[in-house]
Formats: sequence, C-alpha cells, structure tokens
Amino acid sequence: MEFFKYTRTFSFMGKSKFALVLSVVLVLSSLALLAIKGLNYGVDFAGGTIIQVKYDKTAPIDEMREKLKSNSIFNGASITEFGSPDEVVIRMKTTSGDVTVDIGDVTREALKETGNYEIRRVDIVGPKVGNELREKGIMSLLLAIMGILIYVAFRFEWRFAVASIVALVHDVSIALGAITLVGLDVNLDVLAALLTILGYSLNDTIIVFDRIREGVTESKNLELDETIDESITKTLARTTLTSLTTLFVVFTLFMFGGEIIHSFAFTLLVGIVVGTYSSIFVASPILLWFGFDVKNYHAKLAAKAKREAEKAKMRAQYESGVV
Repeated sequence: MEFFKYTRTFSFMGKSKFALVLSVVLVLSSLALLAIKGLNYGVDFAGGTIIQVKYDKTAPIDEMREKLKSNSIFNGASITEFGSPDEVVIRMKTTSGDVTVDIGDVTREALKETGNYEIRRVDIVGPKVGNELREKGIMSLLLAIMGILIYVAFRFEWRFAVASIVALVHDVSIALGAITLVGLDVNLDVLAALLTILGYSLNDTIIVFDRIREGVTESKNLELDETIDESITKTLARTTLTSLTTLFVVFTLFMFGGEIIHSFAFTLLVGIVVGTYSSIFVASPILLWFGFDVKNYHAKLAAKAKREAEKAKMRAQYESGVV
C-alpha cells in the first residue's frame, strides 16, 4: 500500500531553514521551562509514599483532608482525583520511619468514617532509593546516547552519527519540556517512555540515512540536498504509515489506558510526533551543514572497492599457488 506515489520529489531541504528556526525555538523554550519550573519528580525519584483509594461513590476529598490532619504522618499530604471522581491518590513526600507501622492500616483507621472504600495500592520509596533511581535513570539515558553514537559512526560515518545524536537530544529536550509544561510527575514510566523515544527516533533516522547513503552511492548527482530530498520522498510512505499506526495505538492508551500509564502515553505521543519530524527536518539537514561531500564519498567508495579487489586478487593467487 502506498499513500505517496514517487512521481515527484518534495523539497524538504528547501524548508530546512524554517525547520531550524522552529526547532531552536522549541528546544530553547523547553530548556527555559526546565530551568524556571524544573521537573516534578515523582515518588520513584524523589522518595515518598503513594496510597490509592477507591470509594463506592464520589470520593469526599475535603472530608478526607480533615481526617488525615489528625495524624502527623500525613503532614503535607496531597489528595487528588485519580482518573475518576470515586478514586483518589494520597501523595506524601515523606515515609514513616517506623518499620513496624503499616501505612495502609494507618490510612484505614484515619478514613474509616468517610464511607465505603478499598485501598488499592500503597507504594513507598525511601529518599536514598529515589536518589539512586534518579542517578541510574540519567546514566541509562547517557549510556544509550553514547551507544547510539558509536553504532551510527561505525555503520555510517561521523557526520551521520553526530546528526543522529543531535536529533535525539532535540527529541528528548522537547519531550521533557512538554512534561514540564503540563506538570506531569517524572517517574520510572516517563524514563521508560524517554528510552522508547530514543529507539523509535533512531530507527526512523537510520531508515532515512540508509536511503540517503544508497542515493549518494548510486546516483551520479553531486548535489547532496537533491539526493536527500529524493531519499526522504522515497521513504515518505513508510514513515507516514509507521508513525500514524504507532500514534493511533499510543493515543488509544492515552485516552483509555487509565491514569496509571497516563504519563507514559503522553510522553510517547510527544516523542513520536517530534521523532518523526526530526528524522526529516533535523537529522538530514545537519549532513548539509556539516559539509558532507558527495564527491569525496564516491572517491572513498572507489578506493575501498579497489582495496577489496586487490585483496581478492592476492587471495586467489595464493590459493592457486602463484604467490
């Protein structure tokens, strides 16, 4: 199935300057949000306690607040709806220092006069564990980016590697900016979504780069911008189908998956859109800006082919006993 027949070439590189301005604005805006507002770390990274409570009617949030005030354990606790009016989450940035105290039992005792309910979940993360998870999360992102840099440099060349890394940093920065803008909690789900964005965006970029390399190798045209336009146009049908299919699935999760995966789905929604955009309008133009020379690339390919031919000739002579 093809949505786009290859009848003409779209001028993607002709719009690269506008795309550059848009990307710079989005990235700088994201960095400004991160600097001013900062990330809202969830319990996974900041430590604390989460208690999920479900009532058989609309949750009496005001009454719950009054009841919880009677126990010092719940000082500073916040109570918010969790997907529906009858379900709430109690968040506390502290944990009980007494290991003999069951926070679930304490909560039941405090809320026993507020109606019929059940405690569905109790998550407790200590500050030390939260800091360790945060450090390991940041390290996992950095290691993923370094691994991608080495892989792309080995498979293509350094200009392709740098272009892919710039695109990935662009995607993650905008995703973090969107998370900060809407005030989502940054937890392990968001970290998993960010790592998924790296993989998705890289896969899209590699497919475009493969077609560009193929176009550079086979075409006699020495104008790189025209070759890039032709290569992206040829992958446009695949990119559109893949992105729309993935976007539909993630949007369904976002709308109907419940509050538990809300942060994960939202981060992926932003990442899919931005990742598809960056593969075309960020990674590819960088090859132009870094001065990738088609003529020199052809010369390198010819030299490599000559070396391989000489090795094959010497091996054939050796096997036949001539040398």
